[in-house]
Amino acid sequence: MTKKAKIPTIIGIIILILSLATGVMLVQNRQIFRLGAEGQNSPKDVRVSNITADSLSVTWMTDVQNTGFVKYGDSVGNLTNTKTEELSSPGYTHLVNVSGLKPQTSYFFRINSGEHDFDNNGVAWQGKTGTVQESGQSGLISGSVLLATGASAKNALVYITTAGKLFSALASQNGSWIISLPANISAANSLLEISALSGQGEVSTAQIYSKSANPVPTMILGQTHDFKNLPPGENTGLPQASLGVPEVGTPSSGFNIPENTATPSADVVTLGSISAGEIVTSIKPEFFGEGPAGVKIQITVESDPITDSVVILQSGEWSWEIPKDLPEGPHTITITWKDAGGILRTLTRNFVVQASEGPAFVSTPSATLTPSPSPTASPSATLPPQPDSGVLTPTILLSIMGLGLIGFAYFFWKEASQLT
Repeated sequence: MTKKAKIPTIIGIIILILSLATGVMLVQNRQIFRLGAEGQNSPKDVRVSNITADSLSVTWMTDVQNTGFVKYGDSVGNLTNTKTEELSSPGYTHLVNVSGLKPQTSYFFRINSGEHDFDNNGVAWQGKTGTVQESGQSGLISGSVLLATGASAKNALVYITTAGKLFSALASQNGSWIISLPANISAANSLLEISALSGQGEVSTAQIYSKSANPVPTMILGQTHDFKNLPPGENTGLPQASLGVPEVGTPSSGFNIPENTATPSADVVTLGSISAGEIVTSIKPEFFGEGPAGVKIQITVESDPITDSVVILQSGEWSWEIPKDLPEGPHTITITWKDAGGILRTLTRNFVVQASEGPAFVSTPSATLTPSPSPTASPSATLPPQPDSGVLTPTILLSIMGLGLIGFAYFFWKEASQLT
C-alpha cells in the first residue's frame, strides 16, 4: 500500500518554521519598540560641573524635548534622593543643581529622562564634592548667545573650562547667561575656554582671559571666537546679561589706572552709533563717532568685507555711510587708526542685523510642520494611525497570531505523524 503522508508532513514543517520565525520577529520588534522609545530620551554628553564642598551640577542633552530628574546617593545601592532640573518645561538641554552634600564625598547618580531611568552602560555616574577651602568667594562671568539668525539662543548650555575645572549654566529666554567662578581664577587672569551648545547640534566656542570677561562678547552659534586680545576692562559690548543691576551706578571702567599713567583719551576713536552686540533693525545702519581731528581711520564691515576710509573732521566727529545693504545676521565692524605715537590701534564691535521686530519663525515645543498636499493627492487622504512605542496591544495581538500559527502547525504535524 502506497503512503501518501509526506506532502502534509512537509507542509506542517514549513508552517512550523514560519511560526517560529514569526515568534522571533515578534520578540525582536518588541525590543526595537522599546529601544526606540528609550533611545530618543537617552541622556547624551552627561557632565558633572560647578563642584563645591556641598554642591555639584549635572548636565546632559537629549534628542527629543523632555523633562528629567536625578536620583542620587552616597552609594550605588542608596540612590534614594531626587532632584529635578532647573527648567520645568520640556527641552533638549538639561541642568540639575544638587546641593546639601558633604565635602570630599563621592556621590552616585542615575538620570530619569522622559520617564525612563538611565545609567552609564550599567554603572551609575559619579561625582565628588570639593573641599571647604575651594568654596570661598566667587566672581560672576556673564555673556549672551545668539543664533546665526540673530534670535536669542534660549536655554543653550554654556560651559567654561579653566584650570582643570568645569563650570556650567543654562542661558535664559533672551540668550543671556551667568556663571560663578572662584575668585582666585579671576585674580590669576586665567584663560577661559567657553562653549555654548543648543542641544540640536549647534555649537559656538570662544577663548578669553578672565579679566576681560566682564562681560564676554556675544557668541554666535556656529562660530568660533577669539577674544584673547581684548584688554582688561574694555567695554566689549554685548547685550546685557540681565544681572538685575540697578540702572544707576558709577561709570567706572572696572579697573584702576596708575596715577603715573597718562590716559590715551586724546587718541581714542569712538563708535557711538552701535553698541557691541546690538541688534539693529536696519539693513543699512548708520556709523558715526568721535576722535582726534585730522586722523584718518579705516573702516571694515564683515561678513562680506566692505572697506573704506574716512578723515575725522575738525569738530572731532566722523560719519560713514555704508555703500550697500547688509544681509540679516551677525556682522563685525573694525576701525583702525594710528595714534599720536604712531601705534596702530583697533576698535571692533559685533552687531546683528535683524530687519523685523523678531524672527520670522520661532519654534515652540508644540510646533509642527504641515506639508502642503500633493497635487495628485485627495484632500481627504490621511495617514493611517501609527501605534505608539511601548503600547502592548499590537504586541499581544501579534503574539496571539503567532501562537495560533504554532498550534496550527502542530496539528498538521500530528496528523502527518499518524498517517506515517
